[in-house]
Amino acid sequence: MTMFDLTPLYRSTVGFDRLARMLDEASTFEAPSYPPYNIERLSEDEYRITMAVAGFAPEDINVEVKGNALTVSGKKAEKTDQKGEFLHQGIASRAFERRFQLADHVQVNGAGMENGLLHISLKREVPEALKPRTIPVNGVQAQKTIEARKAA
Repeated sequence: MTMFDLTPLYRSTVGFDRLARMLDEASTFEAPSYPPYNIERLSEDEYRITMAVAGFAPEDINVEVKGNALTVSGKKAEKTDQKGEFLHQGIASRAFERRFQLADHVQVNGAGMENGLLHISLKREVPEALKPRTIPVNGVQAQKTIEARKAA
């Protein structure tokens, strides 16, 4: 894996500590492969995370947002009334936890399950104060000169 030297960045920027920490963590982090997921961009400010959680019921899934971190975890309840024995169990029902870092101003709108897929809706909502705005340029009026009286 390629390592990046961020030292020149530290010399000329202020307040990007969080970004640098995220880059450092991303270079050393090995993402788990279960459960598989997709991240889709639906429009300019809307996103959707889709996770394959076959075998899990909605009550087995926990979606939590804390700061800029979205954590999705699942734990299957133990069933004691099993009516047979498995000769092969290929459908995984092991517990999982998947974390996503959300950008500033990205909010989780909701989550729903359909056909074994968990869909999490996200939307970027930038506050009005932070949106770019156009400042009108007014014409500059010529300065008025005050005429002085001639000395007698």
